[in-house]
Amino acid sequence: MTEPCDLSAVEARRLIGARQLSPVELLASCRARIEAVNPTLNAVPTTCWDRAEGEAKAAEDAVMRGDDLPTLHGLPMGVKETMVSGGVRTTFGSPIFADNVPAKDERLVAVARQAGAVAIGKTNVPEFGLGANSTNPVFGSTGNPFDPKRVCGGSSGGSAVALATGMVPVALGSDTGGSLRTPAAYCGVVGYRPTPGLVPMSNRASGWSCISVQGPMGRDVADMAMLLSVLAGSDPVDPLAWPVDPASFLDLPKVDLSSLRVAVSEDLGFAPVDDQIRETFRAAIKDLQGAFGEVVEVDPPLQNSDEVFAILRSLQFLDRFRPHYETKRDLLGPNAIENYEEALGYSFADAAWAQNEQTAMYRRHLAFMQDYDILLSPMAAVPPFPVEQLYPTHINGEKLRSYFHWLGLSYGITNVSHPAITLPCGLDPTGAPFGLQVAGKRYGDHRLLGISASLEAYMATIPARSRPVPDIMALSA
Repeated sequence: MTEPCDLSAVEARRLIGARQLSPVELLASCRARIEAVNPTLNAVPTTCWDRAEGEAKAAEDAVMRGDDLPTLHGLPMGVKETMVSGGVRTTFGSPIFADNVPAKDERLVAVARQAGAVAIGKTNVPEFGLGANSTNPVFGSTGNPFDPKRVCGGSSGGSAVALATGMVPVALGSDTGGSLRTPAAYCGVVGYRPTPGLVPMSNRASGWSCISVQGPMGRDVADMAMLLSVLAGSDPVDPLAWPVDPASFLDLPKVDLSSLRVAVSEDLGFAPVDDQIRETFRAAIKDLQGAFGEVVEVDPPLQNSDEVFAILRSLQFLDRFRPHYETKRDLLGPNAIENYEEALGYSFADAAWAQNEQTAMYRRHLAFMQDYDILLSPMAAVPPFPVEQLYPTHINGEKLRSYFHWLGLSYGITNVSHPAITLPCGLDPTGAPFGLQVAGKRYGDHRLLGISASLEAYMATIPARSRPVPDIMALSA
């Protein structure tokens, strides 16, 4: 028998609206699942059950009164620890903020709660969201739901684990170098990096920078799109926001895969990729290519991606970490220190070059994508590694240049500001979930999600490509 917490978000919301599932019952089911598996995985380090239970009861009362119900009415939700949550401890994974309890929600959290979501607590991250291993000195490490001894990815790792194990039906995340996409790949769920500005950010310090975004996560495309229909908007608080009808994401376009011209690249032309992942990707494309109209093996024009991303991300850290570095350096982790000190080594000339090259790269990629409907690549360059290891140092015997160099598959797409989604695509040779990155056209979010929904449905018909599910009984034991 399916537990309420294992229902899709779309189905749970339908049942709530039909008075066949109580928000109180759903929350209790999610709480029971968290209490069963979170001791093993450490995905949700902070909870706010008293408030959540009060909101669930109010949601139930609204159903029984026959009120008009908002989109996410009664759905439990995980909030990434780097996001500001009013009245809930928010540490950003840093000892500097170990006792921080903000007064109010930032925009993303607020609009989701206004749409009826019941925030149950915070999901784990690396310190300040820096890195793709959700480990920090405040709460420790989050394990992979398919093997708790290995990483779940990051920085939205706790959100991905909570989704994969039925702790919550929807969760919030963010993405600079793959923080929505990489943990989704490692945990067998869906993470979406939207076109910058589609989801306005109220706490974006560098308001005109397009490399960091916030976005939705779900177990499938429909769940994720339902959450996106609330998060998207035209809020002028974000200077990159653009006009959009958020509700339009509730009705994704139906796409015939046989009408598509698809670009396929194992490494985007520059990224280091483990040989096992290359082989897994080739096998996946062999299974899927018959569904498409045309498949072309071609690398996008993303040369200089490593240098551009290294410089642009460093610019964000100079002002952000200066007061911490100068007065509380002993409380900063190695990734934060490395980022700040690397940034100190760049000049105005370096920054100008990176911004100009990013613009040129964007225009090259824009022209490239005119010939293709989507670009397919692997999402994570290596299988999940031991949870004690912060990041890979080598791929195929070659030393990596930095702690984030292994994320080239994700930040290559970040650099050009095109939307991208991670879809579960079976398992890799180590038994961990394998994620497929599907990148679309700039501002083509609706069509990309329509294509992704069709591709997800097609993969579900192929046992080797369907979404893997963790063993809840083993995790509970």
